[in-house]
Amino acid sequence: MYDTIIIGSGPAGMTAALYAARSNLKTALIEQGAPGGQMNNTLDIENYPGFDLITGPELSMKMHEPLEKMGVENLYGIVTGIEDKGDHKLVKTADTTYETKTVIVATGAKHRLLGAPGEATYTSRGVSYCAVCDGAFFRGQDLLVVGGGDSAVEEALFLTRFASSVTIIHRRDELRAQKVLQDRAFANDKIKFIWDSVVKEIKGSDIKVDSVLVENVKTGELSEHAFGGVFIYVGLDPVSGMVDGLGITDEQGWIVTDELMRTVVPGIFAIGDVRQKHLRQITTAVGDGAIAGQQAYQYIVEHG
Repeated sequence: MYDTIIIGSGPAGMTAALYAARSNLKTALIEQGAPGGQMNNTLDIENYPGFDLITGPELSMKMHEPLEKMGVENLYGIVTGIEDKGDHKLVKTADTTYETKTVIVATGAKHRLLGAPGEATYTSRGVSYCAVCDGAFFRGQDLLVVGGGDSAVEEALFLTRFASSVTIIHRRDELRAQKVLQDRAFANDKIKFIWDSVVKEIKGSDIKVDSVLVENVKTGELSEHAFGGVFIYVGLDPVSGMVDGLGITDEQGWIVTDELMRTVVPGIFAIGDVRQKHLRQITTAVGDGAIAGQQAYQYIVEHG
């Protein structure tokens, strides 16, 4: 019987494990890959306090190092389900079932992909899914933002701080973003638009993106445009299938919590990108993890 099992070892999960272990809880961390989660796919991180520049894999290892010293047990597997048994929970993987007093879900979210040729090849080499994270690397370049919703337009506006120009490509002839965001985008001299069109292919050299092949969905016409970077924001999908049936998600699958990371099921917490929230960054994930680790301790003190 564990005191707490944390599902996912990104920055949120590792921080929760640290705080739980420091509270002398018997703690396990379940991950299906290397510690760090999506941080391992980030080449350079410049917005994490204490570091001018650090790679994602380096920061992942620095966060993971103290956990072994604190006695956190590393378990590997894909969690397929969680059952609430009242005073304890069952965490199920493909071949094992674990018992625990509390569960902290830190499984994150995955970017919805375009599926266009070249997207995977140039990820982190000109293809990005986060303007806040990577915009500063593209100073003085012509950039493309894919999408027409709030997030895409917000990213485009943010990127104008660095780029020579930002082009928004959308498959329809009007944006889906809030009117106030649309007005700001239309009023910004740096922002251009390609309507009724989709990205067919992302092209480049051995090291970076150079251009994008675009198709007009109404005419079928193909055209190629030079861009130094492509920012894709067609949505995020929460990795929350393992909590189906617990009644703790919204309609889109994001786990709903209060400010103490508690779900409506006592003893089950959620943190990081899988949580219903506005800003998904390493720093906010770490904050969530610290709160949840302490709340797991408080729950056990109160419920035994």
